[in-house]
Amino acid sequence: MTFRQRQDESICEKQLQDIATSFANALKSHPLQFILPIMIRHEKPHRTFIHPCSLLFAIVFPLVIPQLGLCQNKYTEHSVRASELDSRVKAYPEIEFLIDKEGKPADMGHACVRKDVPSQDRLVIWMMGYSPELFHFLADEGFHVVRVHYANGWFGRFGKEPPPEDRYALGKIRLEAATGEDFSPLVAIEKPDGMQERVRQLILWLTSKDPSGKWNSYLDSNQEVRWDRVIMSGASHGATTSARFALHQRVDRVVMFCGPRDQYESWQALDSATPKERFFGFSHVLDTGWSGDHYCRSWELLGLNAFGPIVNVEETSPPYGNSRRLISNADVGGDDKRAHSCVTPGKASVRDSKGNYAYLPVWKYLFKQPLEAVGSPTPADPDCSKDLRPKSKEPQK
Repeated sequence: MTFRQRQDESICEKQLQDIATSFANALKSHPLQFILPIMIRHEKPHRTFIHPCSLLFAIVFPLVIPQLGLCQNKYTEHSVRASELDSRVKAYPEIEFLIDKEGKPADMGHACVRKDVPSQDRLVIWMMGYSPELFHFLADEGFHVVRVHYANGWFGRFGKEPPPEDRYALGKIRLEAATGEDFSPLVAIEKPDGMQERVRQLILWLTSKDPSGKWNSYLDSNQEVRWDRVIMSGASHGATTSARFALHQRVDRVVMFCGPRDQYESWQALDSATPKERFFGFSHVLDTGWSGDHYCRSWELLGLNAFGPIVNVEETSPPYGNSRRLISNADVGGDDKRAHSCVTPGKASVRDSKGNYAYLPVWKYLFKQPLEAVGSPTPADPDCSKDLRPKSKEPQK
């Protein structure tokens, strides 16, 4: 297990040393260099004294630096392996769900919080790879955020074309990966390796390791996760599994970046434990999932057109008509791969002329928009194809 905090403290110490060195170098070129905080040799041999100004410097310097905001670690971050928290954790090589891969840990969990900002009293579970930029954005907004390693490598085996005849097949695998319960005949993932239990084990560990982080607010009296305080979120595959899980388990909110996919499936239209107005989606129009009608189809099957039209965030200001369906046509150089990943905080994300994240207002809306504020219902989009399954070829006569 590692602590980002320790790394930041080392960086802080080095920064302070650099500041002190720069200060000293500046004073050396100044006529009053005698105020440097060093032992100054007296005229008489073998006698030294400390100049009073040096004492003043020694007292004031440590007090001034914090006020300048230098070297203050805003984020408390933790990383730990699932196999360290729970001895029941195991590998599933047949679906590329591993504990170690190429000699490196593959079961890392991550957590982040800021203790110096007002808390939203919500836990975001991020269903994709660890993203420092996204974690820091969410922490800045007052959220607790965690990410655990869960089964997603199965897609390379079962997600290929042609699609399964069962229009719920992938959704069943996703639900088993999320819960560790038996929903699919294609995989056999046990409870300790489901996302739910791994999140619970991580929060239990965080509660003990970092009590001032108030992680215990996401556990009930039975030490189970308080899903009513959880926001499920992910990108692409993670957005899809987040949505499938939220249909099964009521959560506070679902934020879906570039998703959901599963364009040949019908599970998106199932009854939902989470009210549909709590689902939010965001995509770039050059993303092949958007141009291929994957996302617009899923959004309509989820019933999101009942809460407003599709809104372009470049053409409308927050709160975007209180819609749950947002798109962007920002310049990504015509790169569909960048379009897929640009909608989340990170290197690929779109920035304004000052270098700031252009989508910052969008992200704040997706995670913090009051749930009771909804847009007006709109009819289904006739240009969004709902049946994307390959047409079976007629036998040649």
